[in-house]
Amino acid sequence: MTVLRAALTASRLLSEDPAWRLLRANNAAIAVAVLSKHLGGEQRRLAAPALFEQVEEDLEELRGNGFDLPQTAQAYCTAWRNDGILIRRTAEGSREETFELSLGSLQAIRFVTELSEPRQAVTESRLATILDRVRVLARETDPDSTSRLRALHEERARIDAQIERAAGGDVDVLSAEQAAERLRDVLSLIEEIPSDFARVRSELEQLNRDLRERLIEQDGPRGSVLDDIFRGVDLLAASEAGRSFSGFYALLLDPEQGRDFEDSIDTIMDREFTSRLSATQVRTLRRILPTLQDRSSEIHAVMTAFSRSLRRFVQSQELEQDRLINQRLRSALRQALETSQAVKPYAKTELSLDLTSVPLNSVAALNLHNPADFEAAGEIIEHDAETVDIEELRALARASEIDMFELTGNINAVLSRQSAATIADVLADRPATQGVASVVGLLVLAEEHATALSGREDVTWQPPAPSPNGSGTTRRGTVGRYLFTERIHL
Repeated sequence: MTVLRAALTASRLLSEDPAWRLLRANNAAIAVAVLSKHLGGEQRRLAAPALFEQVEEDLEELRGNGFDLPQTAQAYCTAWRNDGILIRRTAEGSREETFELSLGSLQAIRFVTELSEPRQAVTESRLATILDRVRVLARETDPDSTSRLRALHEERARIDAQIERAAGGDVDVLSAEQAAERLRDVLSLIEEIPSDFARVRSELEQLNRDLRERLIEQDGPRGSVLDDIFRGVDLLAASEAGRSFSGFYALLLDPEQGRDFEDSIDTIMDREFTSRLSATQVRTLRRILPTLQDRSSEIHAVMTAFSRSLRRFVQSQELEQDRLINQRLRSALRQALETSQAVKPYAKTELSLDLTSVPLNSVAALNLHNPADFEAAGEIIEHDAETVDIEELRALARASEIDMFELTGNINAVLSRQSAATIADVLADRPATQGVASVVGLLVLAEEHATALSGREDVTWQPPAPSPNGSGTTRRGTVGRYLFTERIHL
């Protein structure tokens, strides 16, 4: 690519690409921080009112710390949507709009994250992965059966040698540093998956639009696209993006592959080197398979909906109506082009057009609302309000929500007397006043503020109120081991 071509391409991307537009915005730091918090984690889509409310809370906090943010959350979200940073869609089965990050936004946020948390690019595990993939690619693309057979024999000899060494007790075990390094490379690949899903959805949406345009612009009653659709060909699934995703989706839904993957994750999490990971990384590893399945099911549903709507578009009258409108528009443009050769654009004509407009009426023409028209025919019966028991209301509120402030105080109280404590230690010192809800709350706090350890531990608690199974019955359960070492500030 020449310098001129590269410069022209960069200039186009500078004005068109959402990733570059986000990074060069005046409030780029605010946008990256806010959007990555609400739409860059496990939550990838939010309803518009919920997003406005959460962003407004963040803006209030930022304004209190010296940031100049004069607009409202809705105004900022609208600007981000106009710049292609946010994508607005209508939720299925609801009239409520949702927002999610575009592909460019995900790429920009990931770029900023790598700047703030740089990874070691030159690692032994990454080089080993490259060498192994190149070796497998060379072997599996070789049409010569002799060389393929020789490579397989060499592979079998290497495996037999490893079996003999393992039978003799000679086993090579990766060091904790090497294992953690390879696991971080896996996490780096996992972080690229949201961008891959966004890219697939964007390609499917663009392909759906292109197919509809080709159907409308094709001359004559039939065309290649129309013939394929009438023959039952799923053009979206047959595309390059569709074939790639279908292979990925089929592999992901394989029950044997899923069980092997979950067993491997459980085995890895029991290893000592996983203590070098953060709580967020541990949660990512444990949630990777359900997250992949949820996101893949969403993309599969989108592809199915597009295919059905495309076929319905062809079989209904919509296609003929759109073709007729397209033909008339093209005819009008052709006639305008021919007329422009003889008539100047500023020449006056005797043609008058009645443009659509909003009718303006006086205020006196409006029909005012008369409450008497809706007066109830029957007599209104008044009921005396009962006295409210404030203690009963407090008990109801406490039963409907986990008391995180109480649990945080319990953890801090235990840590004030000892340097570290597990969930079982906290429950032994401060009983679970909300029963199993207190145990769940401690697990939530542990995932965010404690260090995950290998193994599990037993915990006990009692129901907070009499139950059908009996009052005061001690319950027992098993949870993962977490170690609290620092006080928690909410």
